[in-house]
Amino acid sequence: MSELQTAQADGAPVPAWKGLFAKEDWWAIWIGVGLVLVAVALFASGSSIKWLAVSPQKWSHLPEAFAQYGQHAGQYFALFILWAVLFGLGAVSLGIRLTEFLPSFAFVFVVSVILYFIGQWDQASKYSLEPPLVGLGLGLLISNTIPLPKWLEAGFRVEFYIKTGIVLLGAGLPFTLIIWAGPVAIVQAAIVSLATFGVIYFVATKLGLDRRLAATLGTGGAVCGVSGAIAVAGAIGAKKEHAPIAITLVVFWAVVMIFLLPIVSRALQLPTGVAGAWIGTSEFADAAGFAAAQTYGGYAGNVPGISGTADAAVNAFTLMKVIGRDIWIGIWALVLSIIATTRWESTGIQSRTGAGEIWRRFPKFVIGFLIASAIITIVSRGYSYADYRKSLTPALIAPIQALRVWAFTFTFFSIGLTTRIRDFAGVGPKPFYAFTIGVVVNVVLGYLLSTQVFGSFWSTFGQ
Repeated sequence: MSELQTAQADGAPVPAWKGLFAKEDWWAIWIGVGLVLVAVALFASGSSIKWLAVSPQKWSHLPEAFAQYGQHAGQYFALFILWAVLFGLGAVSLGIRLTEFLPSFAFVFVVSVILYFIGQWDQASKYSLEPPLVGLGLGLLISNTIPLPKWLEAGFRVEFYIKTGIVLLGAGLPFTLIIWAGPVAIVQAAIVSLATFGVIYFVATKLGLDRRLAATLGTGGAVCGVSGAIAVAGAIGAKKEHAPIAITLVVFWAVVMIFLLPIVSRALQLPTGVAGAWIGTSEFADAAGFAAAQTYGGYAGNVPGISGTADAAVNAFTLMKVIGRDIWIGIWALVLSIIATTRWESTGIQSRTGAGEIWRRFPKFVIGFLIASAIITIVSRGYSYADYRKSLTPALIAPIQALRVWAFTFTFFSIGLTTRIRDFAGVGPKPFYAFTIGVVVNVVLGYLLSTQVFGSFWSTFGQ
């Protein structure tokens, strides 16, 4: 059955158009592309969304930060209303009670404002107080020490926020750059994905694990983390406990890599484009990877010895993870489902073949990312680089990027709030060993490809 057609309670089919409002992927597109179109329309009329896309500026002492907030308090309130309305509409369509979502989101928003201000402290980079790390750490502390009411989780929508942020990210990544860098990203991602899957699957089966669990673990580490594990587990008829095991390991190592990869990259003084590509090759989840990439991007211009721009880290990560790996979910699920039903013992799961299955598994928010990129590419056509930087960037691109950062900040805090350390204990040693060996191969091979094989490409990326 297509993702655009579901069943009502009485068994009657739901019209296809209703399916366009029943998934986070589609809502991320409507929100992200909608904001880009509004920004473009205002820019064309001589106006801008700059007033609404407020964000903290650099500050040195707390009185400066408080003065900033006092001066722009009305804008922050308007920004909250904007996000609350947009995400609230999506939440209601996804079956979440608005009376639960709004208070929860207000909590996330207020803390995100504080995190954003902390990140703008002129000493933040010196003490590694980047918003992603602080948000994750604070969220982990709260979720693992304070018993939060169940209803409060309604606003901790990690996937919703990150997918919306990715769509908005497309507005700052010209389509020509995607076309130019995409083939390199896809080749590098393919090498690492195949190697990682092969290692995890081989080790897992040698340890005596079920082939379906081995395939679920391998896909979670090789393609798209949680989404990949869920998609493949369903496609191959895995046991009900297989996907949770893979998801737990993906989340565990994704959280570890948020801290580890930026720290190691900083010690090695990698250019931001190189570090972004390495993170995109080595991270297992979009949200966690963006946290790591944005953390390292924050070092650009603030930490001596690190070359490149902040955007280069995030953009290189995006091409490696979103374009290079995420788009293959459907194909991997299809291929493994065929293998499971023709080569492995029967499970009662019938293999679905054809383009329909690939489309069903395809991460739809990637389409929004490409649309946003295409819109800005068309708008900027005919501008010289100097005019682009002088008029287009401050009035159109920068405000959209500010909204993107807000969506990412909501994500970082929500990751911590939804991560329970105690959940990691029940995985078992064999799945942990198999996945961890794959992690080592993934990180080492990703480093070699990013710094040696394609190092010259990524070191000048975005320049």
